Amino acid sequence: MLSVLNSKSVKQNILVIVLICMLFVVSGCIGSSGPIELDGVEVREYEGKKLSSVDDFRENSILGPQYVNIDTYKLRVTGLVDNPKEYTYREVVDGFQSYKKVVTLDCVEGWSATILWEGILLKDLIAETQPTSEANTIIFYAHDGYSTSFPLEYVMNNDIILAHRMNDVTMPPERGYPFQLVAESKWGYKWIKWITRIELSDDPTYEGYWESRGYSNTGDLDESFRG
Repeated sequence: MLSVLNSKSVKQNILVIVLICMLFVVSGCIGSSGPIELDGVEVREYEGKKLSSVDDFRENSILGPQYVNIDTYKLRVTGLVDNPKEYTYREVVDGFQSYKKVVTLDCVEGWSATILWEGILLKDLIAETQPTSEANTIIFYAHDGYSTSFPLEYVMNNDIILAHRMNDVTMPPERGYPFQLVAESKWGYKWIKWITRIELSDDPTYEGYWESRGYSNTGDLDESFRG
């Protein structure tokens, strides 16, 4: 009888030891995932170039800053494409090669901001949707109802960035999170923020928010912004 009790006691002790070991293993696994990466400090110089701050922009959007729910956010690419797509924020950020570039935004109000932009090349995103031969215009729509357009060749023939970071920090909601178009060589009103949909079109005469109010449809910096 004593030997039986001892055997049960041994088994119970072994079971306790196994459970404790499993607890340590699970705890170790949880702890070994590494630190959670947080945004760093905004950089103000890059490769010898002085940068503006993300706070140097004036608030001039049509409805004020937009706060997009990233959990339900989708970026849709529609229109004259053979492969229409719908992306989550992470599918855009993690699914394409990322690029950095210093570009200056020039506003028609007379101020400018030079920023280190980071994001994907818009042409990589568009290529995945396979535009049809009829498509010649690309139209952008924003969360606040804003819109603007460009010739498709402007996007496909240049390294135009769809940005999600500025000066090495995640783009703040006030600046256009989740995505802002870095429309190089264009006036600031063409740099659409809070982008929710991109449409491929065959209408080169499409006029966006400010264009329909008298601004130049091309928005080229070397020309007047007045149409």
